[in-house]
Amino acid sequence: MSLVTPPLSLYVHVPWCVRKCPYCDFNSHQGRGELPMAAYVDALLADLDFDLPLVWGRTIRTVFFGGGTPSLMPADLVDRFLQQASSRLRFAPDCEITLEANPGTAEYGRLADYRAAGVNRLSFGVQSFDDGCLERLGRIHDSAQAEGAIRAAQDAGFAELNLDLMYALPGQDLAMAERDVERAIALSPTHVSHYQLTLEPNTVFAARPPERLPDDDLAWDMQERCQALLAQAGFQHYETSAYARPGHRSEHNLNYWRFGDYLGIGAGAHGKITLGAEQTILRRWKHKHPTKYLETAGTPAAIGGDERIEPARRPFEFMLNALRLHEGFAWTQFEARTGLPRAAIAASMSTARERGWLQDDGERVSPTETGRRFTNDVLELFLDAPIEADIGA
Repeated sequence: MSLVTPPLSLYVHVPWCVRKCPYCDFNSHQGRGELPMAAYVDALLADLDFDLPLVWGRTIRTVFFGGGTPSLMPADLVDRFLQQASSRLRFAPDCEITLEANPGTAEYGRLADYRAAGVNRLSFGVQSFDDGCLERLGRIHDSAQAEGAIRAAQDAGFAELNLDLMYALPGQDLAMAERDVERAIALSPTHVSHYQLTLEPNTVFAARPPERLPDDDLAWDMQERCQALLAQAGFQHYETSAYARPGHRSEHNLNYWRFGDYLGIGAGAHGKITLGAEQTILRRWKHKHPTKYLETAGTPAAIGGDERIEPARRPFEFMLNALRLHEGFAWTQFEARTGLPRAAIAASMSTARERGWLQDDGERVSPTETGRRFTNDVLELFLDAPIEADIGA
């Protein structure tokens, strides 16, 4: 089998935020004073130039500005970056360009300017519409600001809107979780990301857990009830934490989950690139700290690390992404994106089928309802599993 080059996305990391949230384990840094955004865009372009030889001739299908808080970046600089990036790489005519926004930093004029710059999808980190929950989460916005920002985005012409919501929050009960989803639905977004608060390592919440966290049984009740509310409102549950109206799934995230390729530029950004000529998959990440990144972008010193994904690890990495999707994956996709025949994971697949975790019709594999509940157990079958076919070097 041979690796086949998959679709390509571009991820752009903006590392600053107004205030670091106590649950956040992303590479984000509280801004102090005036942020060097113009210099940062110069660094992003130098970073992109350095990585261009990895993707010559390929088309960018999606762009995603993540953070941190990308909506701290002035719209004219977003416009400059997109203009310069599209002069270096071919952007697909229907390229999805997403920008994450904090409702506390969003205003109509800036949102309209983002739209004029080419951004066609906004993702708002709302998290909750309950002011008490927002305060306990350390968010800088309140529910009124969230609703105002969403309406301002719609007035500015954004037809694609995602709202991030969290559940199992400190002090939250089932009725509060339901109200969050009901208020989100009432604002008519096209996409909702709904995920459970987890206490990630190296966060304030991990060191000092908040009081009154819902227990596992209550968290499960919240998940089931909110899933039902979203389904009743016409949202399709297509990925572990993602719900979309028909035709409005996140193309950028779908590319991740389908084990596609992505260039990662910016402080701490990660990328995954299939190198067809070398028949290998490269993971590359950049230094995390903004100051060092600004000083070294566009040079080898900006690279935090390069790693080849060896054939024996590819099944696990593929499944880690693909099994998040309710639709699962096609066998042809597995073979093209791992360079392995399906026989390479025959034993692991057999066990998964016997346990009722995966279903396989010979063309597609998808998780069962039970398999979705025990995703980690399913993935363990593919972690360090023996490769059973002669796959070469």
